[in-house]
Amino acid sequence: MALLGIAGCARSSTATGLFDDAGYAYRVLSSRDRNMIAAVAGTMLEGALPADVRPAALVAVVRGVDVAVAGLPDDPRRELAELFNLLGFSVTRGLAAGVWSSWSDASASDVSAFLSRWRRSSLSLFRSGYQALHQLIMASWYGNGVSWERIGYPGPPKYN
Repeated sequence: MALLGIAGCARSSTATGLFDDAGYAYRVLSSRDRNMIAAVAGTMLEGALPADVRPAALVAVVRGVDVAVAGLPDDPRRELAELFNLLGFSVTRGLAAGVWSSWSDASASDVSAFLSRWRRSSLSLFRSGYQALHQLIMASWYGNGVSWERIGYPGPPKYN
């Protein structure tokens, strides 16, 4: 809990990078959040994202997470903000996740090790954090029509 408090003091919404585009106005995710989501999504969706459009696919996933979080009721949105703060602030990220570099500089193996530790953690807070990230990212990618062809899904039924 102390780590969550420390992380909450360091919240920043300074925007820079790949996920700051004119095509979409982010409603919830800060630049720091977007970089974290992209790093985690890149690892969670390894092999599922088409290599030829990987950067665009990651942008679509990050946008999808923003839409999903923005649509949540206040309490779950606040809990996710705490999680994103924990993983966004360098000190708490390092202590809680073992990722000492920025998310944009984190290696796939560091991100994978973090996800594996949290997924199997004896602490329910970490397991819940992993599940939240997993559900948001999977829903954002597989809920996007761009992913459907790769998995053989024809799309939702069309009614006349």
